[in-house]
Amino acid sequence: MSAAGHVLAARNWRIDWLWIPRGIGLGLLAFAIFGPLVNLLLWTVAERWYFPHSLPLQYGFSFWPRVFAPRGDALASLGTSVSIALLTVALSLALAVPAGYALARLKLPFRAGILLLLLLPQAFPNLPVYVNIARLFYEIGLNGTVLGVVLVHTTHGLVYAVWIATASFSAVPADLEEAARSIGASGPRAFRDIVLPLAAPGLMASAIFVFLESLDEFTGTYFVGAPDIKTMPLLLYTASAGGNYQIASITALVLLVPSIAFMFVVERFLSADVLAKVGR
Repeated sequence: MSAAGHVLAARNWRIDWLWIPRGIGLGLLAFAIFGPLVNLLLWTVAERWYFPHSLPLQYGFSFWPRVFAPRGDALASLGTSVSIALLTVALSLALAVPAGYALARLKLPFRAGILLLLLLPQAFPNLPVYVNIARLFYEIGLNGTVLGVVLVHTTHGLVYAVWIATASFSAVPADLEEAARSIGASGPRAFRDIVLPLAAPGLMASAIFVFLESLDEFTGTYFVGAPDIKTMPLLLYTASAGGNYQIASITALVLLVPSIAFMFVVERFLSADVLAKVGR
């Protein structure tokens, strides 16, 4: 073998030591992501599990019927959570569609300031905000009502709804709407027949974001709705505070399933051109 061949063979057999830190980094990332999920799944089937044992001593499904029994309140709480989430989506989209269209199409002054203004509910700690909202709602009779909880959820869901709706309408070429207007279509008809169908995937994604945000909301529901309104996050909190980790884990798993399913739907509906216009 020639000298060049020996050099090439040596290079091929050279150990790439960079795989060690890369492997460690990927392992830590996988543990941070999947470790809590594995622990959650173990608690859903753990009959007996206590310190210092690292794994359950006994497995079974005896806690599952207790969660979904009529006295377990899981099904009723799930129905309440879904109903509130759907109402929140309807109210958020009713406000976000005209607002997003105006921000995307009209040359509004302080447009960037308006979009930043929508972020204010996220800019402050939730606890003092919800305490003051609960006090205000108590004075006007909205405390402990579904309407009060929906309004609180909408204050957070509106951020996703308006920002994504604005990006969705911005991604629709204005020339298409102008062409429809030029052949006699009215403004509302051009919006209904041209703009709205093209923006529908982004609006669907914003609706899913709002739905998931409402489904998982705890703090606002606790201060405004409890004890009259019982949702799945409140049931999860009650079970965790009482040390019923199996019931809390099963409840969390029920909440996790729609979140994962809807995230795949969001990934399909939110195209790259819509994401590129978020915040513009």
